[in-house]
Amino acid sequence: MKIEVLGSGCTKCKMLLEAVQAAVKAKGIEAEVYKVEDMASIMKYGVMSTPALVIDGTVVFSGKSPSAAEIQKYL
Repeated sequence: MKIEVLGSGCTKCKMLLEAVQAAVKAKGIEAEVYKVEDMASIMKYGVMSTPALVIDGTVVFSGKSPSAAEIQKYL
């Protein structure tokens, strides 16, 4: 599973990255987690508001920082 956290490096983006890592650990799954800060790469997903969460190429959240429990529902 490939998980990407899209964002410029703001506090909310960092919180999302931490929540994703906690969710992956809690579920006990193997996943590659990437932090994407390059705006050109972010725009390829059509994301207009960050932070955003992409799982296996699909944007599942944009413009908010969900909790680890919310993220687990998508893993």
